[in-house]
Amino acid sequence: MRKLREILRLRLQNELSLRQINGSLRLSLGAVQKVARQAEALKLDWPAIEKLNEQALANLFYPESDNRVSSELVMPDWTEVHQELKHKGITKHLLWEEYTQQYPNRSYSYSQYCHHYQVWIKKQKRSMRQLHKAGEKLFVDYAGKTMPVVCQSTGEVRFAQIFVAVMGASNHTFCEATWSQSLPDWLNSHARAFEFFGGVPEMVIPDNLKSGVTKACRYDPDLNPSYQQLAAHYGTAIVPARPRKPQDKAKAEVGVQIIERWILARLRHHTFFSLAELNHCIKALLEEVNNVPFKQLQGTRKQWFESIDKPVLKRLPKHRYEYTDIKQVKVNIDYHIQYDQHLYSVPHQLVGERLELHAKDKLIEIHFQNKRVASHPRKRNAGMTTNPEHMPTRHEKQHKWNANRLMNWAKDLGDDVLIWVQVLLKQKQHEEQAYRVCLGLLNLSRSYPAERINNACAIANQHHLYRLKQVKSILQSNQDKLRTSHTDQLPLLPQSHENIRGPQSFH
Repeated sequence: MRKLREILRLRLQNELSLRQINGSLRLSLGAVQKVARQAEALKLDWPAIEKLNEQALANLFYPESDNRVSSELVMPDWTEVHQELKHKGITKHLLWEEYTQQYPNRSYSYSQYCHHYQVWIKKQKRSMRQLHKAGEKLFVDYAGKTMPVVCQSTGEVRFAQIFVAVMGASNHTFCEATWSQSLPDWLNSHARAFEFFGGVPEMVIPDNLKSGVTKACRYDPDLNPSYQQLAAHYGTAIVPARPRKPQDKAKAEVGVQIIERWILARLRHHTFFSLAELNHCIKALLEEVNNVPFKQLQGTRKQWFESIDKPVLKRLPKHRYEYTDIKQVKVNIDYHIQYDQHLYSVPHQLVGERLELHAKDKLIEIHFQNKRVASHPRKRNAGMTTNPEHMPTRHEKQHKWNANRLMNWAKDLGDDVLIWVQVLLKQKQHEEQAYRVCLGLLNLSRSYPAERINNACAIANQHHLYRLKQVKSILQSNQDKLRTSHTDQLPLLPQSHENIRGPQSFH
């Protein structure tokens, strides 16, 4: 009441500004502004206020507050205070001012208010000592216990890992079973956790799991590139806990303990035959865990989440994160890089450079200096994928050829040329290996007539000569001409003679 009267005196009698009153009385600017506006709305002046006693003045400005004069001070509801402090922008001083407005004659001073709050904090669980802001931190970890899953066909038992995520402010918990703690399972569990919460926190606090942190360090840990990509996709930050400092992720430790006691312990006598069946049971029990009332606080995890965390979480992106395997690759001399036994082309100018390959489920992307330089559909088999635009000009022209085109050209030159080309294509393990030799033969048509090339191929076919230099030698030595002239000079032999015997004579 003394503060209230002093605000009115300085404003109405001394005509000081709101900031001057704020600096003089050490009160928040909002509280001073609220009193000044109310006095203006009530059309009060200083002489009228000076005549009012404490009770009347309190009833005038705080009609709904408890204005009874008593030596017994009212202790605030510290559970409610602790929950309010989780909201952004809420301070103890602001809550104390609201408390003094509610109990003007029965309130503690600010120093006593803070002292009693600290006493109350020390009496709570250890996990309550850290003050987490709403929507700020999500703690993630794997449970120590695993769950057995039996294969129906073979009877083989596999042990599923249990991923746990806990919101810092509300303790709202998510968990699921995955086959491993590998990078794909780790990242996809994060994506499903964000969808479960319906938003994205400002920070994710993981342990120093190898899938997330490639090199643990107290001050500057190295994150996995794929983990960084997930953080960029969802607009959050990854802040790993310090090595060997479990108190940095106390929420995750407690969350894991609760999941092991409330879910895994209850399922220990059940037999599961698939991961989906296990996750279905976990989901049902998880709903119960999040709706169990706190023992020393009011409400449940889900209620706290709906009122504290959910309103301030960031929106989920339009598309869900797709796992991407990121690795460093070097461009070979044939302007291709290899991933999973398949070769993919890049622009030939990048031969010898180190690139970053992003392998998604259906797409391969290749980056150089943070810029995408190539992309290909992902192939699951061994082989080669080449984009003609990535080739040098001379390679591009050669790459346009195929077996059918070569054989059509060979047929135009002659039947013996076609036979020679067909035999050569069949001899090679891969047809492409014969393309260059076939092109060399067919390009001889620029220097020799088609008839001579066909005759040369006939001689080569007769003697099984399938080297290009052998055909060239036949042409250069004019052996093809001798064959033609010799054929022309041969007399026409009789088809029937008494000395000629057929197969019927050899029965």
